[in-house]
Amino acid sequence: MGDQGGRVSAGPRCIAIVGPQQSGKTTLLEALLARAGALDRQGRVADGNTVGDASPEARAHLMSVEANVASLEYLGESYTFIDCPGSFEFRHDMGAVLPACDAAIVVCEADVRKLHALEVVLRELEDAGIPRLIFLNKVDASSLEVRDALSLLQAASRTPLLMRQIPIWNDGIAVGFIDLALERAFIYREHAASEVVDLPEAELPAEKEARFSMLEKLADYDDTLMEALLEEIEPPRDRVFDDLTRELREQHVVPVLIGAGERGNGVTRLLKALRHEVPGVADTARRLGVAPEGPALAQVMKTTHLPQGGKLSLVRILRGSLAEGDSVTGSGGSEARIAGILRQNGAATTRQQTAGLGDTVALARLEGIATGETLAAGRTAPEPLVRLTAAQPVYACALVTTDRKDDVRLTAALAKLVEADPSLVVEHQPELGELRLAGQGEMHLRVALERLANRYGVQVAVRRPQVAYRETIRTMASARGRHKKQSGGHGQYGDVVIDIAPLTRGEGMIFTDMISGGVIPRQYISSVEAGVREATGKGPLGFPVVDVEVTLKDGSYHTVDSSDMAFRAAARLALADALPKASPVLLEPVLGVELAVPSEVMVKITGLISARRGQILGYDRRPGWEGWDTVKAHIPEAEIGDMIVELRSATQGVGTFSASFDHFAELTGKAADLVAQQAAHG
Repeated sequence: MGDQGGRVSAGPRCIAIVGPQQSGKTTLLEALLARAGALDRQGRVADGNTVGDASPEARAHLMSVEANVASLEYLGESYTFIDCPGSFEFRHDMGAVLPACDAAIVVCEADVRKLHALEVVLRELEDAGIPRLIFLNKVDASSLEVRDALSLLQAASRTPLLMRQIPIWNDGIAVGFIDLALERAFIYREHAASEVVDLPEAELPAEKEARFSMLEKLADYDDTLMEALLEEIEPPRDRVFDDLTRELREQHVVPVLIGAGERGNGVTRLLKALRHEVPGVADTARRLGVAPEGPALAQVMKTTHLPQGGKLSLVRILRGSLAEGDSVTGSGGSEARIAGILRQNGAATTRQQTAGLGDTVALARLEGIATGETLAAGRTAPEPLVRLTAAQPVYACALVTTDRKDDVRLTAALAKLVEADPSLVVEHQPELGELRLAGQGEMHLRVALERLANRYGVQVAVRRPQVAYRETIRTMASARGRHKKQSGGHGQYGDVVIDIAPLTRGEGMIFTDMISGGVIPRQYISSVEAGVREATGKGPLGFPVVDVEVTLKDGSYHTVDSSDMAFRAAARLALADALPKASPVLLEPVLGVELAVPSEVMVKITGLISARRGQILGYDRRPGWEGWDTVKAHIPEAEIGDMIVELRSATQGVGTFSASFDHFAELTGKAADLVAQQAAHG
């Protein structure tokens, strides 16, 4: 084990790179590529010349906004890395990528401000059963002792963390590290493999203590190793590496390695740990329940639409092999023919004819097959290996094309955006005459709109979505509506008398016929009801009228001039006259909201809810999340619009909420006057 050869190849591996925002994931990917010789020179995110984050949107915002793919060869083995965004607004990609990965590198810092973000990432990996190791980045800029750093990070992980390396300090600067499994010391060299040196005399006590701690944790899952430690027998190095490999793969421990991606420090040892200790595609296939026999099988990890190249589906092949021209069927039932097989390296692609077991490649033009589906060679739909749950949108905007000729192009472009990013939702609101785009936050939608312009050439204006207000009445009123016209020949005549009365909230509109004695013939009663219902479409305050009972009490007709149209018109006139006399009042939709936040920010969150006219219904501990709470509240829809921005700001980016319609409530005072004025002015 360790640096030794002779191991059996695990096949091409697929490794996710995950972690909190701005922890250095893209930089680490760049360092891995450079160290393996896949790059001549390591780029920098700030310079906009990295393999990852190659899209205009990522470079404009200096952040990952989608999963990026790159491959390398190291010591004769193939690795594909998928760099997942750290921002909560773009984490949807991670959920689809993880299941088919062999393992994940969690890139993080010993920074208490990012601890909850790290906890959320680790929780997702734990729940998905993904073997993982931590790369403690920016060790050159850290002042924390290793023990303190490990204690800090352990608070974010339910699985024990295992320190594999400790830094060598010189004047407060980490100049190298000691590998506790190899019992070797390494001195960092800028953008080059570290230099092996003798264990420094001054570091021996710290090394001995840290190594014993590492072995103790490994021994928790190995009785033989435990006996050796109790008898103070030094275990063979091969035994230690065997335990490291097994316990990582079985997810008993999370090894922690250290380094600095920007300088390329610690990268070689990371690559060797991946080579020797991380499981391969056979383990991943077993974890997902893939039977060893059957047609070629692959999992769709991501969908991309290129401006000229069409649709690409990133897949991991979990059984068999695929070739260009093969027919495949998705777990959703759609059949497609592979138009091409491409290996991706950032924005660059290389075409190949076939892809084998373990390969991570992009298949061209799999129309009708979506992210998260499982696909199989042939015409039989496979059972899905993974079932993805779409995140509920928390932020929305209304879209208006700047050129009406773009309406059709906008619809097609939005369909492609949603296919590539299922956490985006397109909503048509006929009542409000709005087309809405909803997603995971302000930046999420900003990037989506930039893609609309950059990739599809569609420019749109955005505005805040309207709220579907209603109005009702508080008192009873009566009115007569008479529609009478004479213009030669047959005229028009309809005459109705109605009473209106308020109903209990949620009852809608009830029409009651109290006509007797034939003052209005039966054939016209339905026309009166139709006219009343039409008139409730817009009340005196400018919104649909609800929770009103309309009673038809009296009226008159003309044997020649009366008609269905006349009585409909009369009913509309009567209701338009009655509603203003019945103390109309505005109703606003109120949502039931559940927020999940770290416990230490609860004071901020209660203030946030109160400031948005919310009513707190109760608090509780978040089930299974130590140090987190949930809050249930009623909050008016009008106040929800940008709440996620404030919530994320108050929670270091990790706060979330879900919301659904609960009830309508009366809106009075200045707020109601403002809404009515806006409605009056269109």
